[in-house]
This record gives sequence, C-alpha cells and structure tokens, in this order.
Amino acid sequence: MNADPKEFIANARAALGDPKLRPALGRLKTHFGAGRAIAVQRYGDFEGLREAGKAIRNHAVTHLDELLVQFEASVAARGGTVRWARDAGEARRVILSILQDVGAKTVTKGKSMVTEEILLNPFLEANGIEPVETDLGEYIIQLRHEPPSHIIAPAFHLSKEQVAETFFAAHTELDPKRSLEERNSLVQEARAILRRRFEAADAGITGANFLSAKDGAAVIVTNEGNGDLTRLLPRTHIVVTGIEKVVADMNDVAVLLRLLTRSATGQPISTYVSVMAGPRGPDETDGPENFHVVLIDNGRSRLIGTEAQDVLRCIRCSACINHCPIYGAVGGHAYGATYMGPIGAALNPATMGVENAAHHANASTFCGRCAEVCPVMIPLPKIMRHWRAIEYGQGLAPKAITRGLTLWAFAAKRPALYRLGASIAARVLKMLGRRGTIHAVPFKNGWFAVRDFPVPEGQTFQQQWRARK
Repeated sequence: MNADPKEFIANARAALGDPKLRPALGRLKTHFGAGRAIAVQRYGDFEGLREAGKAIRNHAVTHLDELLVQFEASVAARGGTVRWARDAGEARRVILSILQDVGAKTVTKGKSMVTEEILLNPFLEANGIEPVETDLGEYIIQLRHEPPSHIIAPAFHLSKEQVAETFFAAHTELDPKRSLEERNSLVQEARAILRRRFEAADAGITGANFLSAKDGAAVIVTNEGNGDLTRLLPRTHIVVTGIEKVVADMNDVAVLLRLLTRSATGQPISTYVSVMAGPRGPDETDGPENFHVVLIDNGRSRLIGTEAQDVLRCIRCSACINHCPIYGAVGGHAYGATYMGPIGAALNPATMGVENAAHHANASTFCGRCAEVCPVMIPLPKIMRHWRAIEYGQGLAPKAITRGLTLWAFAAKRPALYRLGASIAARVLKMLGRRGTIHAVPFKNGWFAVRDFPVPEGQTFQQQWRARK
C-alpha cells in the first residue's frame, strides 16, 4: 500500500479488497468500542468529566505561549533542557545532535507518535544510530517495515498468525521449531528479545501524553512498562512531543488521565502511569543522567485563531478512530499518514497541507459519531468542513465536485428551482429502484461500490410534510 496521502482513494480501494484486514477491523467494536461504552457507563457523570476536560484543554490552547515558557523554566529548574523545533527537519536535527553529543549508537523508543510524524527512525539509521521500538505493536511493525495503522494499537491490522510469521523471520537465532501459536508465547518471546535491547541502549526516547507546566514534568501511560524501562535504564532520556500537550499542572493531568484511558481502551487507568521530571537526583538510585524535552511545532501553531484550532485539544485517545465507519472499512494504512481517521482528517491538512491531505477531510460520512465520543468535545465534522471549504476555495477540489457544488449552490439560492429539482430527483430515484433498493446511479459508482441505497418514497421531504397537515 502506498504511504502517500494523495493516494487515499486507491489505497482505500485496495484495503476494501484485503481479506486479511476485515477480521482485524471487525474487532474495533468488540474491543475498543465495547470497552469504552462499559467504562463510560460505570463512571457515572462522564459528560461532566468531558466538560471539565474540554475546559482544561481550551485553557491550555489559548494560553499556550505562557504555559510553554513556564514549562521550559520548570524543566530547567529540575536540571533538564528544553529544545524547540519549528518543523520535522529541525526536530530530527535537534534529536540527532543530542544523541551524537553523548555518543549514542542504539536508542530504545516508546510511545511517541510524534517521532513517526517526523520520520525519525530512517533519519537515525541513515546517521548510524539504531532505533529499537519497545512497545510491542511498534516492535512488530518495525520488524515488518510498516507504519502504524492505529494510534494506540500500531499493529491492529495484523493477526497473531501474521505476527508469528514475522517473529520466525526476524528472530533467526531462536529454535525454528518453537511454538508461537499462543498469544502469550509471542509476548514472552518479544519480552526476552527486548529486555536485552533495553539493557544495552545508550539513550531512550519517549513521547508524552501530557506536560505539566508547573511541575516541568512529562506524563505517559503504558500497559507494558516499556516507557519506564526506556526512560530509566539509559544514561540519556529524550522526551519528544508536540507543543500542544502542555497543561497547567498535575491536577489538570489527573482529570485528563481519567478521560484518556476510558476513551482509549475502556480502562479506569492504564497499568503504568509514568511521571518524568528531570535527570536522576543525588539521592535517587535510578534514572537518566541527562534529560531533554524536544517540543515540536510542525504546523500546530498555525492553527491558533483558525476554525481548526479546536483540534489542538486532542489527547490522542483514538476514540474517534474506533467509532469511525470509514476507518472501520479501510483501516489506517489507507490514509498514508501518521494520524488516521477523523483526527487525521482534522489535523493532517494543517500539518501536511490541504493540497496533500484533502482526501482525508472528504473521507467522512458526517455521521457525527466521532464528535459524540471525543473526550474533549472536538467538533471534528465542523473542522473537516472547514478544510473542505478551503479545498474548494483554492480550486484544489476535483472539477466534477467543484461544478457539482456550484450547480447545487445556484439551485439552493432559488427555492422554487431547488424544490423542482428535488422533486424530479426523488421520482427518478424511485424509478431506478428494484425490490426496495437502488444498486447503481450514473456517475456515482463510488457510492455503490460496497453498499446499496434504500429506494426513496418518490416525494421530497417538504411534499410529504405538507401532505401530513
């Protein structure tokens, strides 16, 4: 599959025909969707918690300049260093310089989608530094030379049989006749391999779910403990994250953690919550000698003051992805981008350019489910419409769509003409129907590629409404 966002349509068509992908995507509802529903029901006033989370993230986004300066000062007070990066290239160079300064040759990594966003791994390899992903899903797709297909479950698209094939191909030093039929045997094998890599790493790189400005601390959640091993064992620890992750203090972090884990996996709290603040102190027995935080903009600050600003509230829980019918049909690789699904559709046009990621904003049924489950109430469909309007306004939309929208706008401004056109369309669509469904409409093949359409009543809504009076 092509990792190019411009190839979304071709990628989506290929994904729809992939028989191995269908069972994996079918687990979205039974795993993540069902888990979130149970967690929300058990919490009680989850809407109140969402309102609190929205207010915290709104405050952070509207006070980003102040909080980031405070965060930098707090990190420095603890003996750490904050480095700033305007874009992906600058971020890669900053991280490389830190690693070269300490003579690092191997670096373990854990829980950082931002390093996927800036394409860090191939850059480090090209400069003689070996990155080792330690999150189990990330480790699997690193062995397969694939990008993540899901934000919190990078190998979600794979079956355990495919993972076993990957391990047999990669771990050639082990007995080729060993059994890898059970999930537990896969986990045990990865754990044994990664343990040696943890102990030998020169540096560790993690992401951050949140940054506390007051405490100069970064917080990550994991269920495997790889975050702690990545940050504590090597002599140098680098946190790589986006500028929008900062909030005022740990009280705000505590509220957001309740939202994050319930919305992501349905857990009241993750197995591990790691608070990372500065290098090892004189009275501490473990921890890194060097602590750096690399804060990346990469297009985020351009969203401030725009109609897409609310997307900066995102806490990367994936709830919108887990409930999106488009993602549920084509998976994550079709997007050709680090961020997929509704959050990708809202964020990618800003970070990648509308000319590159316009398909993402159009890959939506506008059912609104993404906004309903978002823990911080981001109006994702509204932001997608914003990007669609920019695409149309800049003449980037396909000519057929542009002409169609122009024609529709002409009619919509003339009620009598609109009523006449809608009446004719309703009767024609009824004539096209067979046995209660429509299987095809001229020039709309894409709509009917994987589904049929119920036959309309033959009258418009207004005609039916008047008939009931």
